[in-house]
Amino acid sequence: MLDTLGNIWRKHRVLSAAFIAAVVVTVFFAGRLLVFSLYWADPAHRSQPLEGWMTPRYVAHSYELPPAVVRDALGLAPGEARRHTLEQIAEESGLTLAELQHRIDAAAKAHHGYEP
Repeated sequence: MLDTLGNIWRKHRVLSAAFIAAVVVTVFFAGRLLVFSLYWADPAHRSQPLEGWMTPRYVAHSYELPPAVVRDALGLAPGEARRHTLEQIAEESGLTLAELQHRIDAAAKAHHGYEP
């Protein structure tokens, strides 16, 4: 078995290295998929009360809303403040987290048809 692998390595180094790289990348993304799937499958991460560290994307995942709905609820233009935290967005817009929470709840109710 090791003789065969050694033979393949000697004769096809580039192809073998490319195959190993492909396996490593596949394992990385499969692990990432598993971690994210387990995290978001936990009901404790659904419709969490807003906190200052959250980003609009996290809120979109938590409330199962399209990013555009969250962006509109927070009063952001497309591409604006994409990586800002809710605390930064609240400061820039002169709102409190409670007011942002009210806006997100209203957007979720309008989108889903029920209160989150």
